[in-house]
Amino acid sequence: MAQSANFPLKEVDRVEITTLIDNYVDLLLPDTPIVKRPPLSHGKELPTDTLVAEHGLSLMITTYRGSERHSVLFDVGHNENGVTYNIDRLRIDIQSVEALVLSHAHMDHTGALNSIVDRLSTPIPLFVHPQIFSFPRWLEQKNGNRLFFPRTLVKEDIDATDFTLVESQTPKLIANDTIGITGEIERTTDFEKGMPNAYLEVDGHSQRDSILDDQSLVVKLKNERLVLITGCCHAGIINTIGYALKLTGIDNVYGLLGGLHLSGPFFETVIESTVDALKEINPEVIVPMHCTGWNAVKRLADAFPGAFTLNSVGSKFILT
Repeated sequence: MAQSANFPLKEVDRVEITTLIDNYVDLLLPDTPIVKRPPLSHGKELPTDTLVAEHGLSLMITTYRGSERHSVLFDVGHNENGVTYNIDRLRIDIQSVEALVLSHAHMDHTGALNSIVDRLSTPIPLFVHPQIFSFPRWLEQKNGNRLFFPRTLVKEDIDATDFTLVESQTPKLIANDTIGITGEIERTTDFEKGMPNAYLEVDGHSQRDSILDDQSLVVKLKNERLVLITGCCHAGIINTIGYALKLTGIDNVYGLLGGLHLSGPFFETVIESTVDALKEINPEVIVPMHCTGWNAVKRLADAFPGAFTLNSVGSKFILT
């Protein structure tokens, strides 16, 4: 397939994806050819504190192209202080981050936004889908009760910060065109139907929440190989991959890292359909995170033994 003229994503020499927070931490995991685990200690003694995990996701993506280096923060976890705590433990230079992208509105991806603002010494752009500010949003429970999502994002509050807010439904290129934001993802598969019990209010009326603000990141390695980085992937991972291929005009998915939202009774029914579709795509690197769920993680590990890598907080994936 030809490179899309409307989405001229630049090729990079390598990309590094560092897990600032995820649902799982294991300090004893070994390095592999594609992942460097955090050291047990930076000195001669084991520390009295440690990296923390939570039900949330935050990744730092750094691209290298010749002498260029660009770092972007993708999501900021659930707890207000979890990500910044781990940034200190990992000795991450947060001032090197030149943009922040939010995958969608849910609290487990937006919770530490204010803490990140407080850490930054210079303003950076914040990229979001316009529907990210939709409120209220809730889950319909079996007993008819509504379980509301907390409102962690208020546009007027963000406007009052040093962030430069960039709202876009369409794809964007950032980091000197070395990282692509998918924008709103087309829904084309017959089995990825989103959260059937998710609702939001529009003009005073309730309607199904398709979570249209869901978006992912894409990077292009040498030899026309794509790396796809997802937050929760509410659009569905196969829909997301298909849209990334359409945007870039490239049909080789080398790496897949991030949340796949295959956890719980609504989504475990589509695990096998997802695995079958991924076998056709055949990624060489698969790193499920966050909301993927244990049953799906185990199934992916069994189905793709050569590609699967277990994630853990502090892990740095180095793809070339």
